[in-house]
Amino acid sequence: MAGMAPGIEALVFDFDGLLMHTETTHLDSWRTEWAYHGLALDESTFFADHGGDTSEQHYAALAAAVGSGFDRPASHARRIAYRDTLHEGLDLAPGVRDWFAAAAGLGLRLAVASSSPRAWVEDHLTRVGELGRFEARAFGDEVAGHKPDPAVYLLALRRLDLPPGRVVAFEDTAHGVAAAKAAGLRCVAIPNPYTDPTAFSAADVVLRAATDLPLPELLARL
Repeated sequence: MAGMAPGIEALVFDFDGLLMHTETTHLDSWRTEWAYHGLALDESTFFADHGGDTSEQHYAALAAAVGSGFDRPASHARRIAYRDTLHEGLDLAPGVRDWFAAAAGLGLRLAVASSSPRAWVEDHLTRVGELGRFEARAFGDEVAGHKPDPAVYLLALRRLDLPPGRVVAFEDTAHGVAAAKAAGLRCVAIPNPYTDPTAFSAADVVLRAATDLPLPELLARL
């Protein structure tokens, strides 16, 4: 591991918006459902400043905009069917597989720590053939608090049986970075397109994409 920051033994990745661009398909499914009703989604307030499922808030906003004729079950079925077609062609973010291969060559262990439920993350990773890379996994349906609460990172650390100083987190949102730092991890940020790029001052390194740096060079900066 020459050239790397000393003591790094594992990498922990967020999922949505970081490993896979599911934030984009999520937004697109809601934008399309609003358009179905002849309405425009306010994208400026769409994404929350915390992890976890915000579907109920989105359906409440759509129901209020549509009025008394809103059919929630039909809307949900239509949106999910469209989202699932988008996911059929969704792969890992560019550069991520190169990082995985480099991590294997360096003897680094991999984990995932997501505010999303286990089934959501594992189904996606299974579909693209990458679930087996992650020896430790921690999910939002296993902890009481969502990011920026550090609970899911603390769970990942317990499952890795490593102290935070030996682990590096990878995040795409400011609240994800806050969760990682609160758990004591160094953190690399790759802001997703729907976040304020100036809100990542707490991250140790900020990249535009995983293709910006080879993993060994990135870790040497930490």
